[in-house]
Amino acid sequence: MSSGEPSFEELLEEKKRVRNPLVPVGALITAGVLTAGLISFRQGNSQLGQMLMRARVVVQGATVALMVGTAYYYGDNPWKSTIDVEQKHHTKKANALRLI
Repeated sequence: MSSGEPSFEELLEEKKRVRNPLVPVGALITAGVLTAGLISFRQGNSQLGQMLMRARVVVQGATVALMVGTAYYYGDNPWKSTIDVEQKHHTKKANALRLI
């Protein structure tokens, strides 16, 4: 892509959830706590609902921190490495053609 942004396929090239399986787990826990909190509010138990909403914020923050920490640890920056990936791809193609 000439705009410097990676395509959808490039972003999904590596299986990120294999690299850090706790992020989807955190997202599911966040959704579960949110659902429980909304049900509590609907049933009129505002004290429990308020506690669950606070727990949701904590779990959601932990999930986001996990995502950012993982990206930092692995050095993921798709916008920085797009040109490098394209150059490596063209080099691999050229080397493959030389072997033929």
